[in-house]
Amino acid sequence: MDLLEAIRTRRTTNGPFLPTPVSKEHQHLLIEAASRAPSHFNSQPWRFILIEDPEIRRSIAEIGGRTMTHLFAEGLFFKRYRKYFRLSEEEMQERRDGIYLDQIPAPLRPFKEHIFSDGALKLMNRLGVPKVLGQDNARLVAESPLLLAALLTKEEYIPGELSGYYCLLSLGMAIEHIWLLTTALGMGIQFVSTPMEVPTAWAEIGELLSVPDDLELMAIYRLGYVPEEQRRSRPRIDWTSSQRKSLSQLAFRDTCQRREQEIGE
Repeated sequence: MDLLEAIRTRRTTNGPFLPTPVSKEHQHLLIEAASRAPSHFNSQPWRFILIEDPEIRRSIAEIGGRTMTHLFAEGLFFKRYRKYFRLSEEEMQERRDGIYLDQIPAPLRPFKEHIFSDGALKLMNRLGVPKVLGQDNARLVAESPLLLAALLTKEEYIPGELSGYYCLLSLGMAIEHIWLLTTALGMGIQFVSTPMEVPTAWAEIGELLSVPDDLELMAIYRLGYVPEEQRRSRPRIDWTSSQRKSLSQLAFRDTCQRREQEIGE
């Protein structure tokens, strides 16, 4: 797979992975790919934890499930991220960004247009939807053969200082290297985001991973090999996000006063 093909076919894996362990060779290739990312003065501020231990994975999965249940039960998820959700294909085509909520639990489908209302939240809680989603999330994380924690050295990562900003740029590029390589290796990857939404839960994971005082835990991802039938096994709430803004929506020529046009326009 060439680089452009990997960029164009890169996806976030919302479904389950094969139970096959990720080979050590592939794990080490992922870290090598990350290490090739640019960093300020070649400081290489990133560190990574490759997590295969079943007990640690189950513990992180429990925290992930618990926090997802909390976010949905309290309405925090939709409150924080409402602006990114598209409720129809027409809206998705018009905006060409965000995520199209094309799959939700059957009991909620008649109420799709009102899913962000207080009434929908009460209905979801009455039907036990947050608990089910939390259980699904926990199972996805626990059954992922590899978790990857990304950290930054506090020697370089100093929020509010320029080096801190550089560190965030560098870590983003390191993760993108990993993401593109998973595509080439027949693997998938997904951000385990919900624990970050709850500070006490994020601190739990830091303790679980024995993160020392000189490192800052920044993110956790789940990885594995993608099954061929993945599209037939989607989570209860899922979305599509393949739309991309046009060139003229994304780029300018020379100044912000002139939008870039496609060749021939």
